[in-house]
Amino acid sequence: MNLHEYQAKKLFSDYGIAVPQGEVIDNLAQLPAAIEKIKSNGWVVKAQIHAGARGKAGGVKLVKNLEEASEVASSLLGSSLATIQTAGKALPISQLLIEQTLDIAQELYLSLVVDRVTRRYRFVLSASGGMDIEAVAEHHPEKIHTLDINPVLGVMPYQAREAGFALGLKAEAFKQLGVMLNQFYKLAIEKDLAQVEINPLVVTADNQLVALDAKVNIDPNALYRQPGLVAMRDISQEDVREAQAWAHQLSYIALEGNIGCMVNGAGLAMATMDLIKLYGGQPANFLDVGGGTTPERVAEAFKLILSSSEVKAILVNIFGGIVRCDLIAEGIIQAVKEVGLSIPVVVRLEGTNVELGRERLAQSGLKIVSANDLADAAKTVVALAGEGG
Repeated sequence: MNLHEYQAKKLFSDYGIAVPQGEVIDNLAQLPAAIEKIKSNGWVVKAQIHAGARGKAGGVKLVKNLEEASEVASSLLGSSLATIQTAGKALPISQLLIEQTLDIAQELYLSLVVDRVTRRYRFVLSASGGMDIEAVAEHHPEKIHTLDINPVLGVMPYQAREAGFALGLKAEAFKQLGVMLNQFYKLAIEKDLAQVEINPLVVTADNQLVALDAKVNIDPNALYRQPGLVAMRDISQEDVREAQAWAHQLSYIALEGNIGCMVNGAGLAMATMDLIKLYGGQPANFLDVGGGTTPERVAEAFKLILSSSEVKAILVNIFGGIVRCDLIAEGIIQAVKEVGLSIPVVVRLEGTNVELGRERLAQSGLKIVSANDLADAAKTVVALAGEGG
């Protein structure tokens, strides 16, 4: 789960990490008061969407007075913005962040991410921060420095010194970095963050460190422990179907094929899509209904799959372990009747009471094809999708 920049900066501020003075507006009537409240020689108007590279896409503008700010704000607020990080999809702009301008001496890069190999947090930092950090990583990897944090010891003083030297900091900024690294780490631990990023982290003319931008990604598996962060979720920034799936405790990712997939278990779902590809088909989605499959959840899953007009056939691949296959079959029959499917459904069941489950599917009188194994199911659904196309 992602946060908007202004939300991430509120978290930063709560943990003592310096951010520019700013105000959030969601309508133009709030702009004059925001400009008046922020004492500055100029202002920055920032579109709030869940994506980076907003500056290159025209979503971040410098203004010198209220007139310029009004012109920029009126063009952004209520519109949509696509960047190189949104895969061509334009995201709606419902809020703007108005910030003071700073006298910047240097732009740095700082992030904290989870390293899945070492199973520890890792700081990634560079003295070459700014909009082209990806190009720096690609063409000058020697300019990227990393620090692995021991979960027992936390950020050690020598690591803070290493980071300060790597970034070329001096005096007050050098001291502030040590405090910032510790607070960054504390924030990530206490809020279950998968990634925290500042790009750029700036050194001002008076040698102060300030987070000019902020990006926060929360571990979705830990959201039950973070109700305050869940309340910040902006569904408008997410794929409608994926948001709907989340509301029903389903894992759904839209793809570009014509074969809908409904599977219980992420690994089995991946294997199912692989076999569909192997036999010449194209999956329309990844959909994991979870271990505790219920008729209600199956019905919602069918609705999600059918929200794509490209789907010509559906493959249901369920292993009945926690829930018996006969109950799963009843759930599928109930869901098919409720949704009113007009396209073929191929079902492969395996596990407890599998024969009884297959028998109930066969006796349902519905357009459901029962398959004996996954390979047979994949071949069948690919053929049926081809006929439907």
